[in-house]
Amino acid sequence: MIEKILLAVSGLGHAEEMLKTLKEVPSIQAAKVTVLHVVPPQSTATVMTEKWEEGGKILANAIQSLNLDPSQVSSILRQGDPKSVVCQVADEMDADLIIMGSRGLKRLQSILANSVSQYVFQLSSRPMLLVKDDIYVKRIKRVMVAMDNSDAAKHCLNLALFLLRGISGGQLILTNVTTDLRGKSSELNEVIPDKNSVLAVAVTEAAKLGVQARCFVSSGKPGEEICRLAEELNTDLLLLGSPDRRPSVAKNFVDIDRLIGASLSDYVRVNATCPVLLARTSA
Repeated sequence: MIEKILLAVSGLGHAEEMLKTLKEVPSIQAAKVTVLHVVPPQSTATVMTEKWEEGGKILANAIQSLNLDPSQVSSILRQGDPKSVVCQVADEMDADLIIMGSRGLKRLQSILANSVSQYVFQLSSRPMLLVKDDIYVKRIKRVMVAMDNSDAAKHCLNLALFLLRGISGGQLILTNVTTDLRGKSSELNEVIPDKNSVLAVAVTEAAKLGVQARCFVSSGKPGEEICRLAEELNTDLLLLGSPDRRPSVAKNFVDIDRLIGASLSDYVRVNATCPVLLARTSA
């Protein structure tokens, strides 16, 4: 399910560390990795040359730090608008997963700061693993999926089961949050899946692959609850389904109106204390 990974590096953050951790997962070990660094256009040829050389060093350092089998890794140094180039390269290589660092900016801040990860998230339908600068990347053992009846959530469940195959002691954490916009959070309750139809189906799928699953329910504001549960349950990786939020008329432009509106995925990517894998149903 994940055979080609695009790692976008900037010389800062934990993206490389995240990939190294992911490569320890048995189901990912054979995946091919493309490391990309994008050099933005510069005002003069001299500055452009300097940035190009700097970009080459960033790529070289990234590949050295990954310490992967040379047959599994390739590099691309390209000039252009980073957010557009990342999407373009992902499409060219038909990436199954994009890994990027993130500063964890809120929606409007992301627009004003021209956040690359936010715009790539908006414009690409490919699964995207975001790693904030201020989190600690842990070995993947506990994978949490925020479940509902959406196709995107079911897609995340399949990705989680793919990742957990072969992980000794791996655990699937299934959560289902009942929306309560008053902001009053409930107790975190571990439940028997038979009493929750959404979780029961997921547990059945996990059992088919021999993956241990635990189920939890709570209520409150969904974004806040998902982040709270991920932290309290000591989650190593959180998977969250996201609807296709690209504009229906012109998908080459970010849907600003919806971008600055309320969004569960935006809240979680900013506030979660672990890496977040956002996935849509189409790719």
